Parts: sequence; structure tokens; C-alpha cells
Amino acid sequence: MPLLEPEVLRCVERLEREGADHDAGEPERRLKRLNLERPAAELVHLLLRATRRRRVLEIGTSNGLSTIWIQAALRATGGALTSVDREDAKLQEARQNLRACGLLEGATLLLGDATEIVRGLAGPFDAVFFDADRVSAPAQLELLLPRLEPDALLLSDNVLSHPAEVAAYLAACERLPGFASTVVPVGKGLHVAHRRSEGHGAGSLRAAPRPPSPGSA
Repeated sequence: MPLLEPEVLRCVERLEREGADHDAGEPERRLKRLNLERPAAELVHLLLRATRRRRVLEIGTSNGLSTIWIQAALRATGGALTSVDREDAKLQEARQNLRACGLLEGATLLLGDATEIVRGLAGPFDAVFFDADRVSAPAQLELLLPRLEPDALLLSDNVLSHPAEVAAYLAACERLPGFASTVVPVGKGLHVAHRRSEGHGAGSLRAAPRPPSPGSA
């Protein structure tokens, strides 16, 4: 059974072609679309859909290709999406692309610096997809911790293609109590972290204290 409805898949295929052509001719990185590769997009979609996510935050909308995959999953779960990007032109493209494939309803698109916007979001969110400024992701995660649902799912792209840039985010995830995580070698590398809902705390990016050594008082 296909993951996407035929009209949505046609839109995705068109955006994939347009994105590849656009990025090949665009020298400035911030203006590239840098779209999520199909295998990673399919995995994100399946994870959100299979785990019945209903309150998702996406950091890094671009022109909306990944947003379409997320919204298609949330259509099945009855969920809602908040997506943030700092480039107005990209956000307007995303709005048009979501509307073209019938997935704009239920999506809130916010323009601005992601860290500042995250600071003002109430939440709660049961899934967050980090796909923008990898260096700022640890600060965004810190702000989001009190606004995550008990069984929160954290996803981050580009962990194999940009290991130095994502190192601080991965280290922050490793320090979070109650989270299990792995890197899936699809696309540019997708990091997946999930917190069990039983007995979780609010969490902190600070390292947990070490247990006493044997024989210590």
C-alpha cells in the first residue's frame, strides 16, 4: 500500500525534481531548499503515523516538502503541525505547496528565528523534527523539554552528512534521562530518540550525577 495518496505523491515528485534543479543552480546555501531525501521522509512519515503523533513541531520548513510528509501522517492521526522557518520566501512556497496537495489545514507556519519562536511556544508536543540550524538545536531542545509529552519522539536529519555540526545535539540527547536513541542510515542520517512515558521527569541537558563508586560511603 502506498504511503501517500496519488495526488500528494504527484506533488512530492514535482517538488523533488524542482528542488534538485533549484539547488544545483543556487550558490547561496541559505537560499537552497535542501529538501529531505525520500528514504528519510518516508521513515519520518511512518514513525509519526505508526506512533499516532498528534502535536508535532517542525523546525526548518523550507519550501514544505518534509512538511507535506508530516502533514500526510497527521491527516491519518488527526494531529496538528507547527512548522518554523526564518526565510519568508520559503515559508510562502510551503504554504502554496501544502495548499496544492490539500494539506494546509491543521498546519501553523511561523516565520522567524526558531530559537526565539520556540521560547514562546506553549506546547505540549509529542514529536519534534529538527531540520534547520543544527548548531542551535541544543538550545531549542533545552527550551522544549518542559513542553514535551511523556512519550516524546525527537527526530533530527543530517547526522551523518554533518557530524561536527550535530555533535552537540547528539550529546544533549544522550544526557536526557529516559530517552533511547539510534541513528538510522537513511538519506543524510536520521537520529531518532524516544522517551518512555513511565516515570519520566522533565529532563535536563545537564549531565546526570554519577552513582557512588563501590565501597564509598
